[in-house]
Amino acid sequence: MDAQDCQAAATLEPPGPPAHGCVAAWWDMVDRNLRSFPHSCSTLGRKIAALYDSFTSKSLKEHVFPPLIDMLIYFNFFKAPFLVDLKKPELKIPHTVNFYLRVEPGVMLGIWHTVPSCWEEEAKGKDRCWYEAALRDGNPIVVYLHGSAEHRAASHRLKLVKVLSDGGFHVLSVDYRGFGDSTGKPTEEGLTTDAIRVYEWTKARSGITPVCLWGHSLGTGVATNAAKVLEEKGCPVDAIVLEAPFTNMWVASINYPLLKIYRNVPGFLRTFMDAMRKDKIVFPNDENVKFLSSPLLILHGEDDRTVPLEYGKKLYEIAHNAYRNKERVKMVIFPPGFQHNLLCKSPTLLITVRDFLSKQWS
Repeated sequence: MDAQDCQAAATLEPPGPPAHGCVAAWWDMVDRNLRSFPHSCSTLGRKIAALYDSFTSKSLKEHVFPPLIDMLIYFNFFKAPFLVDLKKPELKIPHTVNFYLRVEPGVMLGIWHTVPSCWEEEAKGKDRCWYEAALRDGNPIVVYLHGSAEHRAASHRLKLVKVLSDGGFHVLSVDYRGFGDSTGKPTEEGLTTDAIRVYEWTKARSGITPVCLWGHSLGTGVATNAAKVLEEKGCPVDAIVLEAPFTNMWVASINYPLLKIYRNVPGFLRTFMDAMRKDKIVFPNDENVKFLSSPLLILHGEDDRTVPLEYGKKLYEIAHNAYRNKERVKMVIFPPGFQHNLLCKSPTLLITVRDFLSKQWS
């Protein structure tokens, strides 16, 4: 509304007074409203001008690229599988309970807790309190930090959870902020905070039972970020498993198959990297492992085309060189057939993980 409209509105004759009631009070109310109307128009005009200045002060690429980068890195808007009631995990996997953990104001994480399959009969009909108390049963615990896209009910994630549960592990499957039914918006700092809070919550309830951070793909960056923060706090995590890790997100992103077709577009890579730097998206596995002391197991498939094996090998080399105790770092390469998401189908996966952890925790 412009100034002329405001002025015209201010000179309109008010409607007639009500038939009943206090006429003087009614006229006073009308007078106050008419006096405040030009001020409201002025305030609205200043807000519109501020929004316009904010928009025009940035180039089009500054408006477009940051949200585009977030979309490509996290892909959290793709909430497949669809039509899944995340509050009812028992429809997808047995002896599992759903609960929510508030990590900070406005951020509530959806989590599935699957107990070892040996508890299947005992777990029937039990509530969250029973599951929480079961964390002290001596069976090792995995905090599972998944990759980009989908949510905790994705089929390949459930396959891994079932393998680990059958192998005697508790598994806490975490949907970061903005994923699944968790609230909030994903950022690197936010996802790191989520992992730290879930790990600390679990440790506070596990007694002497060890807790392992298991990251897959994007989750490997979340896991090492969280592990580094906890290390600096003097509370190194009990163990870390990195499945299909990259060195850092910058390197992984520019080699991502979907983006390779744009690499020859003039200025694309520079704009892309500037946007990632602006959004503080790094997930520096290669730097983080230099500061860790926790047992570290790296798992990678030979035919992984999403995160090529060379990244896992490079990360292992950096970690092995940095660790004082070389026996705390191990890499296992799986033969072709499992690609990026399906190492859980390998008959040797569970044996590999249990052997490594039992030696580290003995």
